[in-house]
Amino acid sequence: MVHALRPRQLDYVRQMNEYLKNQRPERLLNLRGAGTESLGAWFLGPKAENQDLFIDLITEGIRAHCNDRIEFFKKDPKYVTDEIKNSQEYKQSVEKIAEEYHNLLDTLRGSVPFFSYRYQAHMNWDLTIPGMLGYFSAMLYNQNNVAAEASPVTSHLEALVGDDLCKMLGFKIPEDNNSIRPWGHITCDGSVANLEAMWAARNLKYYPISIKAALENESGLARARDIDVPVPSGMRLPLIELDSWTLMNLLVDDVLAITQRMQEDYNISSNAITAALDPYLIQSLGFEEFNRRYISDILQTTVMGPSTKHYCWRKNAAVLGIGKNNFINIGVDSNSRMDVDLLDRELSICLEKHQSVLMVVAVLGSTEESAVDPLAKVVILREKYRKMGLEFAIHVDAAWGGYFASLLRDPDHEAAVAIADKFTPDLMLSEYVIEQYKAIVKADSVTIDPHKAGYIPYPAGGLCYRNKSMRNLVAFLAPEVYHGEKVDAAMGVFGIEGSKPGASAAAVYLSHRIIRPDKSGYGKILGKALFNSKRFYSAIVTMAKSDDPFVVVPVQQIPAEKEGKSKEEIDAQLDFIRAEIIKKENKDIKPEAMKLLKKLGSDQIIITYAFNFKNKKGELNSDPERANLFNQEIFLRLSLKPDPKENKNIPLIITTSQFEPEVYGEKFLRTFMKRLGVYVSDANLITMNFISSTTMCPWLTDTESGNFIPELTKAFRDTILKVALEFQKKYN
Repeated sequence: MVHALRPRQLDYVRQMNEYLKNQRPERLLNLRGAGTESLGAWFLGPKAENQDLFIDLITEGIRAHCNDRIEFFKKDPKYVTDEIKNSQEYKQSVEKIAEEYHNLLDTLRGSVPFFSYRYQAHMNWDLTIPGMLGYFSAMLYNQNNVAAEASPVTSHLEALVGDDLCKMLGFKIPEDNNSIRPWGHITCDGSVANLEAMWAARNLKYYPISIKAALENESGLARARDIDVPVPSGMRLPLIELDSWTLMNLLVDDVLAITQRMQEDYNISSNAITAALDPYLIQSLGFEEFNRRYISDILQTTVMGPSTKHYCWRKNAAVLGIGKNNFINIGVDSNSRMDVDLLDRELSICLEKHQSVLMVVAVLGSTEESAVDPLAKVVILREKYRKMGLEFAIHVDAAWGGYFASLLRDPDHEAAVAIADKFTPDLMLSEYVIEQYKAIVKADSVTIDPHKAGYIPYPAGGLCYRNKSMRNLVAFLAPEVYHGEKVDAAMGVFGIEGSKPGASAAAVYLSHRIIRPDKSGYGKILGKALFNSKRFYSAIVTMAKSDDPFVVVPVQQIPAEKEGKSKEEIDAQLDFIRAEIIKKENKDIKPEAMKLLKKLGSDQIIITYAFNFKNKKGELNSDPERANLFNQEIFLRLSLKPDPKENKNIPLIITTSQFEPEVYGEKFLRTFMKRLGVYVSDANLITMNFISSTTMCPWLTDTESGNFIPELTKAFRDTILKVALEFQKKYN
């Protein structure tokens, strides 16, 4: 069955695009130009410092919505009359609403205090005020962004937001309608965005085979039967003459252009192309029948990505019929980044076996270590294998790390005035990380979640395509020529979701309108968070003194250790960090110390580390099981409990995870265990526990009382000392 938009939907969106086209630019909502620059105005604040502002604006939103109801056909009759309000049933209902609402409010006080300085655990923090205002105000209208006719305002906002996300990632929005154009939209989360990207890549891989079958059998495509395509040799050959292996390895943009060329060069309508192709698509036939008809001699396709990928990837492979076992894990190096040499080896094996590769996934910000994969080298590898006849889509999973691209974007406006923020420097990403972010424009699709490093309310994931035509592959529609439409008739046909809240698009829109996704806005927030994360890392790695009953081992090594220097040199660098970074307020850190600070910590703002304890003789515990128990006990003392009353006395909130041998690889785990001081052998290469901290707060080191990190590390250290002494007694 061919998916077709209803005539009413097409007519409505035609009118809507005409309406938008005829409006004066200043009357339309937009995401051009300056936002604002005061960090203090963007969040409610850890002690609700902006509560008056927030209450006033939320109240204004409620009042505006109520006025809208009153003004819409003012003479329409009421239902809730004074007589109803005076009835006993009404009064009882109102009392019950208030009672249960207060019960809910009281219970919600047991929620996780993401807003607090003391929360240094998962990738959660406060929400932006404009994000909350946008969501709340649009929620009152309950618009459904599945189709423009059900959400004329918020569908337009989603289109604006999609372009803004694309631009932040580095994709250019062309002025003309003939160039390749990017496109983005809001999803419920990153897992669904990743699923859509894999779905599109799967359909793309088999699309040329379907086109060949349709050209051979459908009279409606007869005029295009001689259409040719570029092949790796540099020649152009008739598509209908190519074998299955060659068809499955045509370049991404060349495949997406085929049906557009049918429209422009052969004068075949997009509807006719869609109808002709439908019976031959893998979407229509399913894997079993498609394989039987067309590619019985081709091995099962694969997907590749780092072993540290998000767990959704294997689920998505299963959902799409690819099979979780056909997702090939690529091992990671000592920095938890995908090992490109291992990727090269797997690609070489696939080429030799004539096994197609659907997609290679690069993660820009892993959820455990904030590691950034070497995307630039993945792009170079693709060029290498393209010349040998092996093509694959590149997907960037930047669900967590996408907004860090704002650190690279200069504002398209001049800063109005210098804002009196307190002194927290904005740090830039490392040269290595910048190189990977610059390579995003070479990827085919990118997952980016506003509800993570965009500080937006859930649910707000996002997916951006480098080539807008790729979205049609999941919509049961042939890629067609773009005519400059501002809004689509039905956004929902281009994704997995049906109904979706327009409030999410409004939240992202208003936050981006106030806090631009460049150095003046989100770049400022994340630059300060990056600085604070490195200061927190500095405090963690220097926490243990030589005579303490414990040691701390960061996964992300300090430069002296990473460079293989002596113990004396490593200790000297730790002493320098203590004296020149830990003991200083932000404004007093000197250039030499700032230079070192930039090299500390992770690629982004999640740091991972583990502790080990000493016995009473001062000897380090060598039992990995006991080290695991030690870290687990520290976590239990510094994690939230189901009873909210207990949480009032938890001075620092952290989280924990594990390094599994099958995920991180033997080399990584052996190195980590050796650094931790535990005995390593083939028999005891076990899963190891570690602690993780995410620092998203931009003002952690710049409160009204100065740097708050010493308060956190004191609480941390006191807890560790107590647990260490208990373990000394327990294991003597």
